[in-house]
Amino acid sequence: MSGLIIPAHIAVIMDGNGRWAQNHNLPRSEGHRRGADAIDNLMESALELEIPVVSMYAFSTENWKRPVSEVTSIFKLLVEFIDRHLDKINANGIQVRHSGSRSKLPSAVLKKLDEATGKTAKNRKLVANFCLNYGSREEIVHAVNSIILEKTASGKSIKKISEKEINKNLYTKGLPDVDLMIRTSGEQRISNYLLWQSAYAELYFTETHWPEFNKNELLKALEWYGKRQRRFGGIK
Repeated sequence: MSGLIIPAHIAVIMDGNGRWAQNHNLPRSEGHRRGADAIDNLMESALELEIPVVSMYAFSTENWKRPVSEVTSIFKLLVEFIDRHLDKINANGIQVRHSGSRSKLPSAVLKKLDEATGKTAKNRKLVANFCLNYGSREEIVHAVNSIILEKTASGKSIKKISEKEINKNLYTKGLPDVDLMIRTSGEQRISNYLLWQSAYAELYFTETHWPEFNKNELLKALEWYGKRQRRFGGIK
């Protein structure tokens, strides 16, 4: 869209489903359902605006602390979302990726993730990166341990580990660093999300709850982003 500076990678913390539901006297599960609809809208907007990569914080490693009924509801909605939208996602040229640990995830969820990532692997119009069972500290530890295991198995000494090696072993390997991180619902923290990848991200916070985040809200974030001076430690 004319006049907008388009980030290579937008990361979204989709916060406020429960608060939106409470404000509307609805169960939290309905908030998550409306939040899933907002994900569909975000992908459509990202395609229209030609944003290359969108990462979405769907479920964190800390979210296991929530009531079992809510966790079960979230995973059920994810499976339903893929069932409902996968054909359209694929037809629109969207590549689905999963960033996060596969451990503890229900087999039905893993099956659907594998189906979605496999079916859309060759698509290039947009990468929709679902961060599910994701925690940035866990990701970095996993990357370092993977490097150590690989070097040990090949008989190489472990004198030092480089940034390049860590990048190659992150869940997000191959994706550009985050340019813009958006968090909805008023909280102003990044909650263990893409810490490595967001070293120079611009942080945008909005009071809008996630179920109400639409194209106009995304445009507001992009307009704000376009006014930022991105110096990466240098001087302009």
